[in-house]
Amino acid sequence: MQLTSILPTLLLFTPSLAADSKPLLPCTIYRTETNAYYDISPIAVQPLVDHKKAHKDDRTESWHARGYDMGTNFTLNFCAPVIESIDEAVGIRESLVKNISAFYTWKEEVYSIGQVSTELVFRGRELSLNYTNGSPCNSPSTHDKRKLKHGNDDDDDHDEKDKDDDDKDKDDDDRKSHKDKSSKHGDDVRRKSTLISLACDPNLPSGKAHVSFVGSSPDQCTYFFRAKTMAACGGVGEPPTGLGAGGVFGVILIIFLAVYLLGGIAYQRTVMHQRGWRQLPNYNVWASIFSILKDIVIILTSSCARLLPRRHGYNQLPGSGRGSRGGGGGGGGRADDENRLIDQLDEEWDD
Repeated sequence: MQLTSILPTLLLFTPSLAADSKPLLPCTIYRTETNAYYDISPIAVQPLVDHKKAHKDDRTESWHARGYDMGTNFTLNFCAPVIESIDEAVGIRESLVKNISAFYTWKEEVYSIGQVSTELVFRGRELSLNYTNGSPCNSPSTHDKRKLKHGNDDDDDHDEKDKDDDDKDKDDDDRKSHKDKSSKHGDDVRRKSTLISLACDPNLPSGKAHVSFVGSSPDQCTYFFRAKTMAACGGVGEPPTGLGAGGVFGVILIIFLAVYLLGGIAYQRTVMHQRGWRQLPNYNVWASIFSILKDIVIILTSSCARLLPRRHGYNQLPGSGRGSRGGGGGGGGRADDENRLIDQLDEEWDD
């Protein structure tokens, strides 16, 4: 079996394995044309944990944008629901209120202009984020107030009051009808949406953004915003979820070892008719290497054992015990010398 003939075939699948990376993290995007990786999560405002104390740099509210001639201001968040507490919104089911990412308040009613989304999109060179499935488009909105602000100033107060009353009654009827529609399954009414254009501003600190309202569609169904932030500048490099150079090398190494082992076993078993451990490719080489490693371990172990301190037993003192009585020779001579020395000391002490 030719190992070199199998490797090229398997290596053809290596790029696909390396490219098969995990999906990108939420609120991130990788642009292959410029080799840039974008992560907008630093400007996503997260609610503080109950036991966490707010620091001076922590935001305690979502991002705001002034509506100017719209008669109201807007509140929105990036890739996350707004952290403000919303009990209910016009035309939105109660279970979906917690997913509102952009809204405005008009006549003490909350109108959603989009549910949370974490999918960034490049349209040409523009990085954008889109929220959909807001309140119904034909629900009462700031469009009514704009009409009043730019209406005929020569109308008398009585006509304006009647118009306000009619609009209020109409608003109540529309609001009730949209709440009924939203409670039905398969809601197909046109709903408000938000389109946010993200622009790079390297002068802003990390985690900061400047959000401004651009405009809305004539039917008050789509709202356009522009957000300047450093997070939209992107960074050069591969997305962190892909395989790097080390990952690709590891895949190639695993494939090579698999081909060597399986191909060698098949060759030894079918062609050479080997059985047992001798089916392994280059068995003699690996066995000799194992034997050498075994000898090295034995040598190192014995060398280390010699360096360890040995435990010595008690030794018999010379001329003591039974050795001094019946040993004779060197042991008896030492005993006689000791006795003479003791006698000499006694005589000197008596003198």
